[in-house]
Amino acid sequence: MFFPISDDDRHLMKPAYVSISLLVINVAVFLYQMVNPDFTWGWSVVPKEITSGEDLVGTFYLGDQVLQNQIEHVVGPTPIYLTLLSSMFMHGGWMHLGGNMLYLWIFGDNVEHRFGSVLFLIFYLLSGLIASAAQIALGPESLIPNLGASGAISGVLGAYLVLFPRNKVNAVFFFRVISVPAIIVLGMWIVMQLVQGAGTLQNVGESGGVAYATHIGGFVAGAVFGLVARMMIRIEPESAFKQQYLRDPKVRRYW
Repeated sequence: MFFPISDDDRHLMKPAYVSISLLVINVAVFLYQMVNPDFTWGWSVVPKEITSGEDLVGTFYLGDQVLQNQIEHVVGPTPIYLTLLSSMFMHGGWMHLGGNMLYLWIFGDNVEHRFGSVLFLIFYLLSGLIASAAQIALGPESLIPNLGASGAISGVLGAYLVLFPRNKVNAVFFFRVISVPAIIVLGMWIVMQLVQGAGTLQNVGESGGVAYATHIGGFVAGAVFGLVARMMIRIEPESAFKQQYLRDPKVRRYW
């Protein structure tokens, strides 16, 4: 399995301000979660709350009568559907936060420069919403809170794969750092999500853990948005990429 640590950004000419802002917001929200645990329980997205439109409050039990897990739900926002947005900026631990932010840092800037800042922000949020919808569709009665930027960032990965399949990604592979095309790294990533996700389908709504449906739904959404962009944007938009092409026509085009 490849573990990406960076990509080839030599063709980028300015910071990706939206990606950086999203990263800062995610970190700030997580720090707030650490001092206010009730915020985590109240503002995470719970499938049953979304499908019923009701804010569930109190103690609930999961599993059979012998092996039951207790879960506490506290007061959330009004309307409860706001958790679909808030949960995108929340995380369950430092490893969860660090992994997501690493992927956003590596792949977000390229996609942002290609879409433009405003469209990238809209795309990011839509990918996250579609990813949550995929997870809810598989377990509409689930009481398990879902949180994390994984769905939105999976959308970024899907778009990156479509827009920059040949861009080189530096990744750790068996204790060595190698440089391989994005299509290999991200292609293997989505295959792993599909394989591992298939093994958890029977337990949807009964246990916590990695929400593979969120990853898959976000990735598919991002890939679709990337394909639409390739079909509709025939003329290179004003971006850091176009400026670089104008400066040096020999620069290799990535889409």
